[in-house]
Amino acid sequence: RPGGEGLAGGPAWAWRPVASDPLLARAFHSCTVLRDRFYVVGGLSCGGAREPLGDAVTFDPGAGQAERAGGPGGPRRSHHDAVALDGRWLCVVGGWDGSRRVAAVAALDAELGAWEAWSAALGSCAPAGLSSHTCTRLSDYELRVAGREGGTRTQRRYGSVYTLRVDPSARTYSYCEEGGHTASRSGHCAALLRTGGPHPGHQLLLFGGCNSPEPEVVGRWGPGQIQEEPVVASRLTEQVSKLVSGEQGSLEGPRGLRHHSCSVVGPFAVLFGGETLTRARDTVCNELYIYDSRKSTHRWFRFPCADRSMKRVGHRTCLWNDQLYLVGGFGEDGRTASPDVYTLQLSF
Repeated sequence: RPGGEGLAGGPAWAWRPVASDPLLARAFHSCTVLRDRFYVVGGLSCGGAREPLGDAVTFDPGAGQAERAGGPGGPRRSHHDAVALDGRWLCVVGGWDGSRRVAAVAALDAELGAWEAWSAALGSCAPAGLSSHTCTRLSDYELRVAGREGGTRTQRRYGSVYTLRVDPSARTYSYCEEGGHTASRSGHCAALLRTGGPHPGHQLLLFGGCNSPEPEVVGRWGPGQIQEEPVVASRLTEQVSKLVSGEQGSLEGPRGLRHHSCSVVGPFAVLFGGETLTRARDTVCNELYIYDSRKSTHRWFRFPCADRSMKRVGHRTCLWNDQLYLVGGFGEDGRTASPDVYTLQLSF
């Protein structure tokens, strides 16, 4: 049971293997929950691969089985992001296609099991290219894209934020650049978290992808302004709350972390692995970080791991059925892709 243990026999956490399939051996892919399946799209089969994969694989976490999906015509992508819409569509946004960064949207119709080519609507102001960005669902028609642009207009001093509107019935999409900018980030993660206080709502935070340890807000919405799809994870939320309750925490998060994973569990953002920009050697990480948004003074909690076999970069985590799953990624060598699926286990 690879994982970490608290001081003086305190709470322990571990990634427990639950399945393994060579179809899942990839990194810098996307992994999205749709119709009680994980849809794993694209990625790199090994470190140094010149061309990303162009397939989709579904993983049934209940049965522990993986199989190919979508048929031919899938986009070759890595370093992209994907979101599920209306319980039917899997939208793959941007990424590296083997020769350039793209901002195109490709959609898999899970109902028909086939890929469709969506086109940019008239007036769309797409970025020159996207890779190692984030794409967050705000509703079945509106997404928020943040992170590094590529191509001839690569921004090194700051990053752009885009609203991406999609119309599944017309098979079209449209980008609109927001007025604000972010720090120049790539390989970061995004978490849509509820806000309390006198003005409750939601805010979208970016973590990592640059040297700053500070999260950055790239959107705020009041009640009813977004179409939230809350994932019920009461047991896991209680366990995470117990895990951090005995720790002092810190006001400062991990510095220089990128290509890690992030999942929202209730009021917590749970981050794992990635690579750090702060070390010249041993850059691939296996720490678990938890960001607690419950109080006005948000705190970070770090839980180290002694097992080097769990070092991961370019992996993904997914929340399903009150459990957090870990899928794919490269190991410590940064080249070998893991075919294994794990669930996070917390014990007290």
